[in-house]
Amino acid sequence: MPEIANPVLPIFSQAVISKGTVYVSGNIGCDKNMKIVGDIKAQTRAALENIAIVLKAAGSDLNCIVKANIYLTNMARDFGPMNEVYAEFSDKDRMPARTCIGVVALPMGADFEMECTAEIPEK
Repeated sequence: MPEIANPVLPIFSQAVISKGTVYVSGNIGCDKNMKIVGDIKAQTRAALENIAIVLKAAGSDLNCIVKANIYLTNMARDFGPMNEVYAEFSDKDRMPARTCIGVVALPMGADFEMECTAEIPEK
């Protein structure tokens, strides 16, 4: 059975493909029941795992991300632990461009959100 990404709200798409590029909407660290999971490390891991499923469905993967935007509600507390988990999902020799922004709040009380743009490799 193929992996299924977390459900998306009816007002946007999980991702859009255009001209060989996949644009992935923001993902927060929640489970299939849309419940926020644990601390910043658990939220980062859950969001990246969901992004991996979305990218796979689009014919891409985490190593094809060219730009990532990350949003944190507590930069001082969470930047280091988030980076530890983020590094587990990234090829050290092919890190994407990335921006990390501190925000006041995220949907559903999340501490982490990530959106990204990835190439779809030619077959």
